[in-house]
Amino acid sequence: MAPVEGSLADLNTLANVSEQPAASEQPAADEPAAAGDQLPDDLQPALVDPEEYLFPNNNRRRIPGLLYIASAIALVVVWTVWNDSVFVNGGLLGGALLLAALGVYSFIAGWNLDVDERDALVASIDEVGFPVGHASAQMGWRGLLSRPTWRILLYSADDPPSKRGLVLVDGVKGHIVESFVEDNPEDWSDVVDGERLA
Repeated sequence: MAPVEGSLADLNTLANVSEQPAASEQPAADEPAAAGDQLPDDLQPALVDPEEYLFPNNNRRRIPGLLYIASAIALVVVWTVWNDSVFVNGGLLGGALLLAALGVYSFIAGWNLDVDERDALVASIDEVGFPVGHASAQMGWRGLLSRPTWRILLYSADDPPSKRGLVLVDGVKGHIVESFVEDNPEDWSDVVDGERLA
């Protein structure tokens, strides 16, 4: 397989073209599109300029938290105003307490993501102490308060990579939570120029 040259935008365009179904597979104009799982546009990096793409902020969790708290307040108001009604009992108050607890938790766990994947990668490169070739970033969450943490997997720049490392970078403050570096135990002897030998 020949290497593909060009910008990330060119690669995204190639990926989008190759994923389109053939004309015979596309539904007719009067047919409804098939229902299925689709990511929203703001979660699809291929639909935006790679330089302008931002990972969705973790503080979006605060929106349902506020909705839970507002619902809890509404239930307390209903329980207080119509307490003598046959339709209102202690279950509304219990539901309000549960919604309030979920709302407070969602609001607290909605940390602001101040460190993006690029900043986490730079911090990881400084931590591992070897020139980095390939790297991968993944968002995870730590602890009961669900603190955002970048998990960065890095391979050394030599071919084949002789070292690899895993670095956890705090998504709020940017400090290194934990790191692990080792000699690469993977066997690359049957791979030549990116192709596996038969």
